[in-house]
Amino acid sequence: MNKETKCILAGYTPKNGEPRQIPIIQSTTFKYDTSEDMGKLFDLEASGYFYTRLQNPTNDYVAAKIAALEGGTAAMLTSSGQAANFFALFNICECGSHIVSSSSIYGGTFNLIAVTMKKMGIDVTFVSPDATEEELDKAFKENTKALFGETIANPALTVLDIEKFAKVAHKHGVPLIVDNTFPTPINCRPIEWGADIVTHSTTKYMDGHGAAVGGCIVDSGKFDWMAHKEKFPGLCTPDESYHGITYATKFGNEGAFITKCTAQLMRDFGSIQSPQNAFLLNLGLESLHVRMPKHVENGQAVAEFLNDHPKVLCVNYPGLKTDKYYKLAKKYLPNGGCGVVSFVIKGGRFEAESFMKSLKLIAIETHVADARSCCLNPATSTHRQLTDEQLKEAGIPAGLIRISCGIENKEDLIEDIKQALERI
Repeated sequence: MNKETKCILAGYTPKNGEPRQIPIIQSTTFKYDTSEDMGKLFDLEASGYFYTRLQNPTNDYVAAKIAALEGGTAAMLTSSGQAANFFALFNICECGSHIVSSSSIYGGTFNLIAVTMKKMGIDVTFVSPDATEEELDKAFKENTKALFGETIANPALTVLDIEKFAKVAHKHGVPLIVDNTFPTPINCRPIEWGADIVTHSTTKYMDGHGAAVGGCIVDSGKFDWMAHKEKFPGLCTPDESYHGITYATKFGNEGAFITKCTAQLMRDFGSIQSPQNAFLLNLGLESLHVRMPKHVENGQAVAEFLNDHPKVLCVNYPGLKTDKYYKLAKKYLPNGGCGVVSFVIKGGRFEAESFMKSLKLIAIETHVADARSCCLNPATSTHRQLTDEQLKEAGIPAGLIRISCGIENKEDLIEDIKQALERI
């Protein structure tokens, strides 16, 4: 199936007389006739469900659709995008491990890796998304377990050179984990460029209507864990907390990562997405292929308007020919990236605040990638935990404004921005 058809049909095929729409299995538990039947589930000898904290049929239908869209072999839903990134990294890391990550990533993810995971004994080296292969090589250590980046960074809008990052990661025997939230698989499929694990905040374009918080992890099924078994004991040696199962040998490259993530991390942390949210997410996925081109059209129009405005210092949008990442965007995002545009108003923070107060149609929200247009100043909201030095390193000046263009009429969006700029 093509991606448009997958958005509608992948993941769930009703049998004769079954519901046409994915059913919401709003139940915490599942009944079995014998303890033996349930025991097979606990031993991972049979597939099925026994407690929604680990797995739920509704969630699995939707995860299977996202796996199909990304070209992966297995996927799981999480309670949020933050949970997805944490699980994806912690599934192969432990106290004493090291991560290499692009410095140009979402502020919450930066803090997760730099502060919270560091408290767990996991170290990190941040590198520029523009680093050369030689510079990336120097960041790796003997205990490095993963390389991490975002396809299009939030909110700096840098574009990751996925092939280059994948080449370096594989040279050092570790997987490349890519957060593909902004392009979605409609506009980019990182696995086709060498990524091993793909994550999403499904809260954004996939849901698309500001209705349900969620996340997803997709495994490409291509990384050979046993070829680097000394680096990944959690996957390649018996798990005594789960009947001595060795995930990589029992489930192979195609299923080991997600099975361990479910049986171990979801069991212990319980960051499951609710079945109701998974149902809402699926409704969003059914129109994803229709909405993304409109987001891109509006983002491009707004970026071009801002790029020519005398009160704007600079515009970040990889669809602009003047943008630093235009060539990479044409390679990885030939149909456009997303509807998010960031720009810096001349004058700085005060002028940025004045501009946002004057907007009438575009709302100030701590949100992005929605059917409705919204904006915010990251330095005083999503990235306020970062120091000025860290903001600069992440490519986020204090006066930066991020606008997420929805699917309204582009002329209305431009008119709103125009009148707000005139009031500065």
